Amino acid sequence: MEILITILLIVVLFAMLAGGVWIGLTLAGVAWVAMELFSSRPAGDAMAITIWGASSSWTLTALPLFVWMGEILFRTRLSQDMFKGLAPWVERLPGRLLHTNVIGCAIFAAVSGSSAATCATIGKMTLPELKKRGYPDDQVIGTLAGAGTLGLLIPPSIIMIVYGVAADQSISKLFIAGVIPGIMLALLFSGYIAIWALMNPTKIPAATRRYSFFEKIHESRHLIPVVLLIAAVLGSIYAGIATATEAAAVGVVGSLALSTIQGSMNWQTFKESLLGATRLYCMIALILMGAAFLTLSMGYLGLPRALAEFINGLGLSQFALIVALAFFYILLGCFLDGISMVVLTMGVILPTVTGAGIDLIWFGIFITLVVEMAQITPPVGFNLFVLQGMTKRELTYIARVSLPMFMLMCGAVLIIYFFPALVTWLPSNMKL
Repeated sequence: MEILITILLIVVLFAMLAGGVWIGLTLAGVAWVAMELFSSRPAGDAMAITIWGASSSWTLTALPLFVWMGEILFRTRLSQDMFKGLAPWVERLPGRLLHTNVIGCAIFAAVSGSSAATCATIGKMTLPELKKRGYPDDQVIGTLAGAGTLGLLIPPSIIMIVYGVAADQSISKLFIAGVIPGIMLALLFSGYIAIWALMNPTKIPAATRRYSFFEKIHESRHLIPVVLLIAAVLGSIYAGIATATEAAAVGVVGSLALSTIQGSMNWQTFKESLLGATRLYCMIALILMGAAFLTLSMGYLGLPRALAEFINGLGLSQFALIVALAFFYILLGCFLDGISMVVLTMGVILPTVTGAGIDLIWFGIFITLVVEMAQITPPVGFNLFVLQGMTKRELTYIARVSLPMFMLMCGAVLIIYFFPALVTWLPSNMKL
């Protein structure tokens, strides 16, 4: 019976998505159908109570603040200043200025939290500069698509906040757990660039200028504002001074001050950043509310319990379970955005994960990594859409040149599975 109900609800879900219904409304609609047809509880009453509870969580207040901070920085001169500060340090590395894609995304990820914002902001900086200097388009676009996903893994991260709320886990611990895997993934991307450059030396333009050490230090002054902002936001969390929500407020104030000092803050910029953040957060909030209602209806129908019993009955080892979940989320990422993937599946997946003895902080980083993969998998890959708009290239081309980055993320999942301390060591050794 549970299988037939599940198939029916999946059909309703994809029918509504194919009809162009907003994802949040689709989730709520599927939940309403399930409650009306297969439960004795009034659907309207359950929906009202659940949506109010999902939208009034204090922990969730960090989300719109981090979104606003990213929108403010998106409209400042941060990107141009970052390029000036980074370029002298990578001129001697194999791959030269291609590394600015990775390093720039890693730095901006530490003050953004959004993959799309990271990809768009760094893309505005590097795409025209690298094209002008003769770097190959496939490597420029491919490395940017992959590195842009660091906006989800390097804290603060919107996905980690959503997961923390859905799984009832400490957001501060999730942020700290993402630091080492984020650095590791950035190093994997840069390592790929270096190896590719050594294998294709003729495709990399010659260095335009040699910088002395003191010239590099002088150019690095452009990085001071963003480094100070990162220190303020993440330092306040890691030192135990502020919660994730309070640190987000610090980030908003810091980004407002930074843009004012740079001279790029005016009434128009302020209004555009606030409206942009409001639109994005309202979309996220609608998805969260719809998914909360769907989770409740699934609980009434007993589907999570039935699925957990089915998976447990398969007798999968912990490794086989992780591999199966990775394939499941990669497939799901072809049709849904990352936030929808997390909130839609947590109620079903968490009992099974907990039963398998998997640490939920570690699982949060695993989920973040597989959601990163979804950002560059067609047809619903947000980073692909961002780059398509910026480069006017076909979606299939961008997906193809991003494939090496996708494979490196698969490798990163295997690394954190076999070496879980990369994720768990920092949060277990810091006072929060």
